[in-house]
Amino acid sequence: MVLMKINEWPADERPREKLTLRGPSALSDAELLAVFLGSGLRGQNAVTTAMQILQNVGGLRHLLEMPLDALATLPGIGMARACLIHASLEVGQRYMHSELVRSDVLRNPAMAGRYFKQRLRSNKHEVFAVLFLDTRHRPIMFEEMFRGTIDGSEVHPREVVRRALQLNASAVMVGHNHPSGSREPSVADRAVTKKLKAALELVDLRLLDHFIIGDGDPVSLARMGWC
Repeated sequence: MVLMKINEWPADERPREKLTLRGPSALSDAELLAVFLGSGLRGQNAVTTAMQILQNVGGLRHLLEMPLDALATLPGIGMARACLIHASLEVGQRYMHSELVRSDVLRNPAMAGRYFKQRLRSNKHEVFAVLFLDTRHRPIMFEEMFRGTIDGSEVHPREVVRRALQLNASAVMVGHNHPSGSREPSVADRAVTKKLKAALELVDLRLLDHFIIGDGDPVSLARMGWC
């Protein structure tokens, strides 16, 4: 049976029209993906195809974390649409970075936490990253400094200090992901934070926060009194 075409739907229920009238947050995951698809597989509308794709890959998050070549092989997507999806993700990251540059991250730590999550959540292995800040707490550079196995990464505080001095930074924020999805800080997380804070203080640099990235909102170790 051929499903009703989207242009035959009520105007306020079509994904693009709904987005225009009510904003992108009003769209379901499938409807958002359908906007990128434009059309569905033969005999399907774009929303039905999008629903099948999301069901097959395990949801929108898993879709967005797929490598470009793997994403392009999905029925209904192809290389052109895969490039469009990856480009949109990069646009979002650059927008968030521009917002950080314009703000004092010390006064808006939630934004910094979201930025760390955007950059780290898709990694299958543990990654430790550093956001270097100037005297006004504006970002200088974001770097992934240490990568480990799925069980952990080895962090060298002296390397963070060395890089901070090279960049003439005054403070840093750090973060790492838990590939398991757990947001619970470990004993090792607290030990690394303590060592890093002490090493930075030796050269008059501040550790403003350490974010744990898992499922849900980032966890701030500063809010827990660990930084």
